[in-house]
Amino acid sequence: MTLTNKLEFEGSDGTLAARLDLPQGAVKAYALFAHCFTCSKDIFAATRIASKLTDKGIAVLRFDFTGLGASGGEFENSNFSSNVEDLLRAADYMCKNLKAPEILIGHSFGGAAVLAVAGKIPETKAVVTIGAPFDPGHVRNNFKDHIKDIETEGVAEVRLGGRPFRIKKQFLEDLDSQMQEDRVRNLRKALLIFHSPTDDYVGIDNAGAIFEAAKHPKSFVSLSGADHLLTKKEDAAYVADVIAAWVGRYLDGADALVFPETTLAIDSGDTLVVERGTGKFAQAINSNGHRLLADEPESFGGDNTGLSPYDLLLSALGACTAMTIRMYADFKNLPLQRVAVKLHHAKIHAEDCQTCETKAGKIDQIEREIELTGNLTDDQRKKMLEIADKCPVHRTLHSEVKIKTRLLKT
Repeated sequence: MTLTNKLEFEGSDGTLAARLDLPQGAVKAYALFAHCFTCSKDIFAATRIASKLTDKGIAVLRFDFTGLGASGGEFENSNFSSNVEDLLRAADYMCKNLKAPEILIGHSFGGAAVLAVAGKIPETKAVVTIGAPFDPGHVRNNFKDHIKDIETEGVAEVRLGGRPFRIKKQFLEDLDSQMQEDRVRNLRKALLIFHSPTDDYVGIDNAGAIFEAAKHPKSFVSLSGADHLLTKKEDAAYVADVIAAWVGRYLDGADALVFPETTLAIDSGDTLVVERGTGKFAQAINSNGHRLLADEPESFGGDNTGLSPYDLLLSALGACTAMTIRMYADFKNLPLQRVAVKLHHAKIHAEDCQTCETKAGKIDQIEREIELTGNLTDDQRKKMLEIADKCPVHRTLHSEVKIKTRLLKT
């Protein structure tokens, strides 16, 4: 399951809207995704690739360039150089709040942009292009019938993907100023090029030109049968699978979720919880070296990027229950194949609980269902049900608990 945070940061000409897609567990690496010309961060290709990459432990930041999607600024005042600047601003945001992007992924015009910016982000180790043009000026083909008007009048309205956009002469002039071939030749990053031989928008010869100009390590993958926008779900999934397999060779290794700075030291057996700063309630947890995310669901004002506090509580009780039953079954040499525990927490009226000491107000109720798989007798199953109540977490929840809290002096 992908965890998604909505983010904002300042771009070259206004506030940029972004999404951070996170895996459920540890983050192996962070990637920065650049979308195609006049597209948005929510185009199918970006969404599907990001979702699939999170399954592989790779977090992905994708955002709308200036004047597109939910981002601020005016598109007509943007150009290729401003897109590069937006990418640098995104990378800077990641450096300060998450971790610098080790992977840059660009689709179409966004592919040209990541090739242009990669040399300016020293932490980036791998660059991926998907259906990218070798020369950013290739984008002129999208409005070639209007170029004369743009050059003569200084601006013209064109329709791209059924939507009107104003293109200024400065956009064309900026394209002419790009030294893309030099950037590719001096990339000095691992490069993976995806391209469909039947791409109707950006011809396969562009992939050949990028590959020829780049130095090793470089790889090419043909997306046979895919269209330019990767509208088929299986094509986007394939791209993500290949990226995840390929990029591992160039990363330093699995990197656990990066924590914000704190003066709290953590020793063996401790659990550390730190606000992530990426949402109202989002938390990073390091429990005895194991890292995960916590948050509140959207219905409680959170972003649903991780387990809620009560989810964590139920998880602790469920895990302890299953472990305790397993220990008993192994000690008694019982033919228990698998334990499954389902839990649900709710607040109920005390008057509805006949066995509870509290008689007024509301109390917490946890419902626990246990499934025992194996060739077990009824007596054995009954005994293991009794053992479930002896799990240490269960006992803690039923015992008197003293919590000592102190404020750290700073």
